[in-house]
Amino acid sequence: MAKNKIEKRQEKEKKLMLNALREMPIVAIACEKSGIGRTTYYNWLKEDKAFARQSEEAASEGDLYLNDMAHSQMVVLMKDKHWPAIHYRLKNRHPDYIENNDTTIKDESLTSEQEAVVRQALRLVVRPKHK
Repeated sequence: MAKNKIEKRQEKEKKLMLNALREMPIVAIACEKSGIGRTTYYNWLKEDKAFARQSEEAASEGDLYLNDMAHSQMVVLMKDKHWPAIHYRLKNRHPDYIENNDTTIKDESLTSEQEAVVRQALRLVVRPKHK
């Protein structure tokens, strides 16, 4: 009967750990958040193949969640005219810039405000060579 209580407690703790991994797929942080020791977690992985598979799936879900969060933050930075975020997006996701790795502005008709932003961005990116 005592073993039944232990098993129930462990199942509850494993669910807490899986939920924590879905929110933050970093084992140390998920262990801290769920109150599970890292040694205990790694022992569970060795002893319980179903839990190991669930743990891997939960961490994958957590990675997708973090990717979505990072992408939304990059969009916020782009809206705030943060040049490194704009450059990253163009270089890695825009078909006009991916192939030739060209991030120059192709439209010659910029407003004065846009021109000022581009000049400021170029000052940040282009640095003089040190002699």
